[in-house]
This record gives sequence, structure tokens and C-alpha cells, in this order.
Amino acid sequence: MTDPYEQLANAIILQAVKDYRDALKKLKKRPRYDPAKDMISEVERFFHSDWYRELTSVDGNFLIKNLRSEVREE
Repeated sequence: MTDPYEQLANAIILQAVKDYRDALKKLKKRPRYDPAKDMISEVERFFHSDWYRELTSVDGNFLIKNLRSEVREE
């Protein structure tokens, strides 16, 4: 059985990934869409935060790079 704190940490990160991916897709369709730009900035700050590093060992820059690549290739 997985530790409930680990489950919560994973859920927080997965939500951030979903929000980031969705914002990138919206920005791809509408390059000047400010709410998407704001979400991207907010999630990137999270991926670079101490809190993020407490939740996971996955490098935030690695995650950003892979998500951007994934959306670009769609």
C-alpha cells in the first residue's frame, strides 16, 4: 500500500503537469492568450520551487523540457 502522503504528493505534481500541458496547448492555438501565459509561469515557478523538490526527485527542468517537446510534436 502506498503512503497517503506520497499519493498526495503525486496528485499535486500530476495536477501541475495537467495544468501546464493544457496551458501550453492553449498558447499554441492562441499565442497571445494571457491566462495560459500566467498558468505556464505559475507552474514553472512551482517546478523550480523548494516545495516541488520536497515532493519529488524528478528534475523540474527535465519535466518542463519534456512537456514542451510533447506539446510541440502534437
